[in-house]
Amino acid sequence: MDSQSKYNLAVPSTHLVYSEILSVTSAMRKNSRWATPTAYYPSSARVSLASSLGLRAATNNEREGRVQGRKNVDLMVGFEELKRDVRALADLSEMPLTAILAPFLALIRSDISTAPIVSASLSSLHSFFVCGLISPNSPDLRPALSELSNTVSHCKFDAGNSSADEAVIFRILTVVRDCICGPVGPLLGDIEVCEMLETVLTTCCHVRLGEAVRRAAEYYMHDLVRVIFRRLETLEPTEDEALDNENSELRVTVSPTREDAPPSMEQVLDIDPEAPEREKTPVPVAQNQNTTPYGLPSIFELLRALISLLDPTSQQHHSRSHSDSLFIPSLTTLNVAFSSAGPTIARFPQLRQLITDDGCKFLFQLARSDNPTVLSLALRTLATILETMRSHLKLQQELLLSFLVDKLTPPVSSVTNAGGRLQLGVPLNRRAALSGSNASTSDLADREREREGSEAEDSRPPSRAGRSGVTPARGETRELMLEILGHLSRYPEFMVDVWVNYDCDINCEDTFERLINFLSKSVQHADPQQKGAQVLCLDLLLSFVSNMAGRVEQKFPDWPEDYPSIPAILESKSKKLLLLTAAARFNKNPKGGIAFLEEHGLLQYDVTSSATEAEVAASRVRSIAYFLKNTPRIDKKLIGEFIAKPDNIDILKSFIGQFDFYEVPIAEAMREMLESFRLPGESQQIERITDTFAAKYFASKPAEIKTQDAVHVLAFAIIMLNTDLHNPQVRKRMSFEDFKRNLRGVNDNSDFSPEFLKAIYDSIKKREIVMPEEHVGQLGFDYAWKELLIRSKQTRPLMLCHTSAFDLHMFKLVWRPVVSMIATAFSTFNDDYIVEKIITGFRDCATLASHFQLPEVFDFIVMSLAYSTGLAEGVNFPRQSNFPVVEVEGQNITVSALSVRFGTSLRSQLATVVLFTILNGNLNNLRESWAPVFDILQNLFLYSLLPQSMAQMEDFQGNAYPIALAVPKPVQSTQRLDGGLLSALSSYLLTPYGSSTDALIEATPEEIEKTMCAVDCIGVCHLEDLNNQIRALELEPLMAALRTMQDAANKRSLHKLKVKQNEEQAPHASAPTGDRAIQPLPYDAASIFLLEMMTSIVLNTRQYVNDVWPLVFDHISALLSQAQWFSSLLIERAVIDLLRICEPAAEEPSLRDQLFVALDTIGGLPPDVLSAVSQPLVDGLAMLLQKHRSAIRSPTEWKLTNGLLRMTAHNPVACKQTLDCINHLMADESLPVDAVEGIVMVLDDIATLAGTVVERRRPPAAQSSDPRIERGCSAVEALFESRKMLPRLAASEAGQKQGWAAYALPIIVSLSHQSVNPSREVRHAAIVYFQRILMSPQLMSGGGPPQIIVAFHQAVFPLVQDLLDPDVFGRDPLPGGMPETRLRASNLLCRGFLYYLDALSLEPHTLTTLWLEVLDLLEELIKIDKRSQLVEAVPESLKNVLLVMQASGALLGEQTPDERPEEIKERWKLTQEKLDSFLPGFLLDVIPLPVQEPVTAVPATQGGSSQ
Repeated sequence: MDSQSKYNLAVPSTHLVYSEILSVTSAMRKNSRWATPTAYYPSSARVSLASSLGLRAATNNEREGRVQGRKNVDLMVGFEELKRDVRALADLSEMPLTAILAPFLALIRSDISTAPIVSASLSSLHSFFVCGLISPNSPDLRPALSELSNTVSHCKFDAGNSSADEAVIFRILTVVRDCICGPVGPLLGDIEVCEMLETVLTTCCHVRLGEAVRRAAEYYMHDLVRVIFRRLETLEPTEDEALDNENSELRVTVSPTREDAPPSMEQVLDIDPEAPEREKTPVPVAQNQNTTPYGLPSIFELLRALISLLDPTSQQHHSRSHSDSLFIPSLTTLNVAFSSAGPTIARFPQLRQLITDDGCKFLFQLARSDNPTVLSLALRTLATILETMRSHLKLQQELLLSFLVDKLTPPVSSVTNAGGRLQLGVPLNRRAALSGSNASTSDLADREREREGSEAEDSRPPSRAGRSGVTPARGETRELMLEILGHLSRYPEFMVDVWVNYDCDINCEDTFERLINFLSKSVQHADPQQKGAQVLCLDLLLSFVSNMAGRVEQKFPDWPEDYPSIPAILESKSKKLLLLTAAARFNKNPKGGIAFLEEHGLLQYDVTSSATEAEVAASRVRSIAYFLKNTPRIDKKLIGEFIAKPDNIDILKSFIGQFDFYEVPIAEAMREMLESFRLPGESQQIERITDTFAAKYFASKPAEIKTQDAVHVLAFAIIMLNTDLHNPQVRKRMSFEDFKRNLRGVNDNSDFSPEFLKAIYDSIKKREIVMPEEHVGQLGFDYAWKELLIRSKQTRPLMLCHTSAFDLHMFKLVWRPVVSMIATAFSTFNDDYIVEKIITGFRDCATLASHFQLPEVFDFIVMSLAYSTGLAEGVNFPRQSNFPVVEVEGQNITVSALSVRFGTSLRSQLATVVLFTILNGNLNNLRESWAPVFDILQNLFLYSLLPQSMAQMEDFQGNAYPIALAVPKPVQSTQRLDGGLLSALSSYLLTPYGSSTDALIEATPEEIEKTMCAVDCIGVCHLEDLNNQIRALELEPLMAALRTMQDAANKRSLHKLKVKQNEEQAPHASAPTGDRAIQPLPYDAASIFLLEMMTSIVLNTRQYVNDVWPLVFDHISALLSQAQWFSSLLIERAVIDLLRICEPAAEEPSLRDQLFVALDTIGGLPPDVLSAVSQPLVDGLAMLLQKHRSAIRSPTEWKLTNGLLRMTAHNPVACKQTLDCINHLMADESLPVDAVEGIVMVLDDIATLAGTVVERRRPPAAQSSDPRIERGCSAVEALFESRKMLPRLAASEAGQKQGWAAYALPIIVSLSHQSVNPSREVRHAAIVYFQRILMSPQLMSGGGPPQIIVAFHQAVFPLVQDLLDPDVFGRDPLPGGMPETRLRASNLLCRGFLYYLDALSLEPHTLTTLWLEVLDLLEELIKIDKRSQLVEAVPESLKNVLLVMQASGALLGEQTPDERPEEIKERWKLTQEKLDSFLPGFLLDVIPLPVQEPVTAVPATQGGSSQ
């Protein structure tokens, strides 16, 4: 079969081999060694020919030796033999691969080959790989690959010009890549892979090679590493066994030539000149092709070699450039390895161990490099490693984060400490060592400050003022580190992982808090020249907030069962805070620290309740010792001094008792103990410690030590040896012989073995026992790294926290610096993209504050935004009363200074939109930030930017009017008389600026455009929706809002008045006392605006009226108590709003008393003020009486209510509403008796007011059309109509209890009073109604003679007596006015007496008395004016009365025989005497003596005609 179908060839495979042979031999013939034409016949051919002919071929050893010595002939012969073999075959698929490759490999191995020849051979090998001649199906592949790898790895040739040499290296690298990355790669063995990798890696690191070659080798190495480490995916971790790689064949050793050595290609490719000969000779062909392919051993060796190249200490003898040539390719290669197979590497414990120990250690050391490239690659590699195997590198990640923060944090002097808790957990000295600092003075200064500084709060540990003496990163390095930090934290739960794993772990720092504080301060206090770094820090913080906000609505899987429970983690955080506080207190005062532990229950007593005092004391000692040994941040020096005191010997024993010295050499035991505290300086204290140590160590039964005293002496000797060997001030070091001599005979009178003492001496000599706080430089770093590795084994693995359970606790810790940072960034950055992210950050913080119900956070956000709007603070420019108003797109726009300024500032507009977007829907989260919100609303109102619906005031019917922004024109007294204040108000409320005549300023087009921008911005804020939400708040935010509004309103009114009074009352030498009168405050529209908002809230939150009433009422009552000093419009609105909020208060039984306190407050206004507010007052009272009449119950309450109505009755404008209100009351079937008298008094006042028209001598025409006379007549009519309720009142319980005089008498008394009203219309109507009600059956419902007497004495008789008064008679100057009234009154007197005659007859004496009083008044009427009609009318009426009395038997003349009762006789006698005094003989004329026939008359009965 033709080889074309098997290989990637268009020609036969034999042709390929011939071509490559020709190519190589042609290159060889160009060299002088092979330039002479010679026939090359191999000796094996001659032997074979002789044998075939049956001959014995003799060997010429001498000649043969000379031929063998000619390497050039042998090399060419190999190609001739290959030609012969290939010529004999039609297909190379059956030919062993070793035979095909043998001459090529021999030529490459030969040390006489030149670079072009080797290059040609390597090119041929590459062709074989490319064309598939070397493939997994090739015969003898495994031995061929072994020989190939060995040959390529140990290539030898004479060095020529550098370009040709470098070409060879390129060819070698190509063949290595073909071998490992090609199809045959998986069939390679571990040894072959290690050899080839060693070659490539050495090339990468060789400083004498050109940059291009080294970079190419580096790229080739990356390809190899990707393939090799992906091999791990096919392996199982169970294959990971002990990999000591003691066999030199499986070691990758990179020892590049020193830069000062002479160049040599042998040194390039054959690294170790003393390597075994097997590396320079062909490898024997293996017979077994089933050799195990390469796997974990070679991968482990590659990783070890890469890491070993990163060791800075092993490169100290090299220059910086030489060291960097090793670090850079190693770092890039490691980065590629972990980028390709990081998670897979973490599955194998031994590979993982390489990374967690030496790998990370060297990387951290390189992260301190001054070379930016090395630093960048080290940090990138660390970030990649953490990204791929984070869960196994908990403490390494903590160290990296701390290192980055330390390097990025500016010097202490340039950053203001905001009071946050920074850098807790890992002791400063440990972090300083790991960070590479050797400035122990800084650490000590920090500890001194911690010990000497007072704590602001006992519950919190003190903050650290300084850092670890690390030089801050600057410029590009700073931005690089920030990029790395951003890369580490790019996954959403990063900050959660940090907080849970570090901040909640007592043995770790508060890394999360350090990060947040650093980032926030970097944004707030950034150098203007470091804008890029500031943006990176801002982005990190905003990402943190965004990720947390994104978790609000997410659902997460259940918390893993193998993790500590969430409550346990939170408890650990709280305990950590207490323990660190205790540590800080211990550092300041050890006794105080112990007391703090006991106070907070941190000393765990492992005893039962029945334990004795001794057992409890022992448990306390163990707990204190545990605290001292295991709590970070305790001053090691203080620990040593504390436990070495005589009083604390038990604590010392318990402290040392916590160490496990079983099978631990005494030098290591001493090292472990002395690293936990600083050995005190006093010899007695050292004695106690060593003695206690000796007891503990001897109890572990150490080998070779016979007594406890021997341990004691040995411990002292070790301390002295450590000092002598490592103290730089000691010139002559202690030798081993000296050390051994010092210990003669101390081991129970015998010597320690030399081997035992030698082990101790060597241990101390190699590793100094470094006391705590003396760890500096490389020694400190090594110690700190050892501690980290120990802690890594003790601490739990990194927990990956896919949960939102900790977000609340994290947000509580850091919200203040985060929000402050966002606010600072908002005012700093101008880039649209950044500003958009900042706005999103504000929204995310608001979302979190709302979700977590943290009103203090929401307040902070709102205040930060509010003051960024430019609308919350006081306006700095004067506000004129009239701003120009222009019409734009059919809308009236007011152009003001504020609108122009606000429309100019895009940042202010953005802040405003964000603020109100956050507020909408979240108002229930506000508590303390209402003030700037209402300040903004006030300023928008004052400059006509507020929506119209929010700048209105309502009346009792819900009608809305715009609030006047300017003072109206003064209202003349005539206007007040006819229309009142509210009528005058309606004349200027149609415009927001009232009737101010200030000159308008013309607005420019630019100002109009800016104002339109402001208007559009306010429109986007949806303030109407916000206003509606304010009215629907929950109780707590509602109370906070009202308190804020109350304070703002007080500042604009009451506080201003107080300041004004203080200023104007202050004595001035230039002004006389009389000129220092205090003037009222000017009109302030904002005061009314705030008052209306408070009233609106009360009316829309009736469910909370009990809570909100006191706040609003206190403000209004304070205004009304000083009403004369405020604008009349403000006082009027105060009265209106007080009555409006009385309506919901009346619905609440608990506020019924407050309702009347409010009414009493109004009633206490000065008369002129009360008159000015009469109209709204009566409207409010009418509303209350209509909706909540039942709330008025007691006589006092009715008296107060009616008293207010009486006050309104005196106002000409309010009188009509008052009358309507009274009529509504009287129509109420449930009107109580207590209300009658007050209602009658109001009606009486209204009717009396009509008489003022006549008294002012106005023309009759004007009088008849005067509305006051009409209302007076209506009031009199209402008094008459009130008779209808008398039967109901009489039948009521209150009516029966209080009597007739309480409900009926006031009515007839008022009508009697109005019967002498100066107004004829009112007077005539009143006397008619008086007569009708006097003789109506309803009047005396439930009454009798006593009530009749009262009615005559208090109503009828006073009427007649008033008419007899000349002053009263002269009130009506019109002709026929009062005389007619007298006539009607005399008629009323007589008729009324006759109407009740029968009822009075039941009590004869009462009748006689009343009758005589009637006669007295009739006498006065006849005598008052002899020219009046009364002279004739009175006798006529009297005659009728006498006849009716005679007919009824009430008055009888003398009879024969005289059988009249004595009372009748007496009445007749008195009547005759009285009548004869002014009408002599009149009685006998009307009633003749009995000798004559008596005159018959129809008697008048009760209820008879009133004609």
